[in-house]
Amino acid sequence: MSDKPVILVTRKLPDLVEARLARDYQPIFNPDDRLYSADELIELADGVDAILPCHTEKFSADVIARLPDRVRALCNFSVGYDHVDTQAAINKGLIVTNTPDVLSDATAEIAILLMLGAARRASEGERMVRAQKWKDWSPTFMVGQQISGKRFGVIGMGRVGRVTARRARAFDMEVHYYNRTRLDQDLECGALYHETVEDLLPHCDVLSVHCPATAETMGLINRERLALLPKNAIVVNTARGGVIDDEALIEALVSGALFAAGLDVFNGEPQNINPRYRDLDNVFLLPHLGSATGETRDGMGFRALDNLDAIFSGQEPGDRVA
Repeated sequence: MSDKPVILVTRKLPDLVEARLARDYQPIFNPDDRLYSADELIELADGVDAILPCHTEKFSADVIARLPDRVRALCNFSVGYDHVDTQAAINKGLIVTNTPDVLSDATAEIAILLMLGAARRASEGERMVRAQKWKDWSPTFMVGQQISGKRFGVIGMGRVGRVTARRARAFDMEVHYYNRTRLDQDLECGALYHETVEDLLPHCDVLSVHCPATAETMGLINRERLALLPKNAIVVNTARGGVIDDEALIEALVSGALFAAGLDVFNGEPQNINPRYRDLDNVFLLPHLGSATGETRDGMGFRALDNLDAIFSGQEPGDRVA
């Protein structure tokens, strides 16, 4: 028997990541990429030293309490860790890590794609071409919004928010932001700070949401706050679906108070998102593609493995969150 640590890998990972896992550990892979139930996670964790999960697995207080005592760590393949009850993990003595930094560029690219797609009615136009409903051109045909020179608002000026703001400046956009604490001047890069979300919103022709999903941010973008945006504003979300009140956003899109929205994340994803989104022409929808590049997914996997390596060599993991 090998004395290498046994690692439960909950989803199919990139080939290079799985190759390194197989070299350095005794991995229990999921070759069919099947989503495990809570009971299956508990059963599979028997005899395991650590778990490498994704955001698709929910480690509630109950699930964590039922994990075998041998499990030392949850080394997530994700930057977000709202799927883990971190206090329950601390109470059980579990180490929890995430994978920051490596997905900032890829997620920022998706945020800009969503902004452009929403502003220029891209999904509506693409469907029209595919369905052979494009019959003519005219000066008033499929008119969207030009974003160059507009005001770009960011909620959550962390790594992804800062990279997205930098990309927006390439369109000569004026960047405004809200963050729990004001950034140092060298990180602001000329962005205008607002002390509250309410102060920020009237200055956002485009609002891009990048804050983590916490008890404080759930439903942050609600009816009252959406009403503070300028008429015909665009809302972009690459953070977590729970940050937005779906009914309030849909109401603003249907009424015309908002011009459009670009969404990569949803409440109830993937199967139970609000069905009304699918019926709206002024929503640009993507299936949680923020980190979906080969370079980024490899980087996330290697970052998770770096954390595992540190734990099993008796060192403090660089990305510990609990």
